[in-house]
Amino acid sequence: MELLEKAIAEKGQVLPGGILKVGSFLNNMIDVGLLSEMGKEIYARFKDCGVNKILTVEASGIGIACVTAQFFSCPVLFAKKSKTANLSGEFITAECYSYTHKKQNTLIVPKEFLTEKDKVLIVDDFLAHGEATKACMELANKAGAQTVGIAIAIEKGFQGAGDEWRKQGINLLSLAIIDSMDENSIVFRKQ
Repeated sequence: MELLEKAIAEKGQVLPGGILKVGSFLNNMIDVGLLSEMGKEIYARFKDCGVNKILTVEASGIGIACVTAQFFSCPVLFAKKSKTANLSGEFITAECYSYTHKKQNTLIVPKEFLTEKDKVLIVDDFLAHGEATKACMELANKAGAQTVGIAIAIEKGFQGAGDEWRKQGINLLSLAIIDSMDENSIVFRKQ
């Protein structure tokens, strides 16, 4: 998606350790107009898949998931990274390692919010090693829900998770795929 690639090139910052900082438009301060265009693109790809729920992980995926959900007229369910006092009842859980935070998380969703009746679209801001997305697929699977696809804002193509899933036939849309990056340049994959 040219508009997203332009924002990454102009406003993104590559940090040591393969970290891409996009806080000025995607996950700290949010450019809602850009997210709306991203949501339209995601909707165009998955509109015929029967999506009735969007699943993401707190916190950075919530913005794009919510904007995208408007086009599907469906709710967003976000997996929490820890159990809070206001959660009760039965839960579905999946383990997930965060390379950004360098720690293991247990993703949690209330069982009542994810069921076998759901056709789930997983939406997130980044796909790198694929741990968060894999955990979301596991949550849906444990609930008996069907994962109809995955929509990612920015894929770090050089880390391989997306290419592996495409080989497996998973319906994956990445709006921008970065094949390489360093402090001086970001190279986008031609799609």
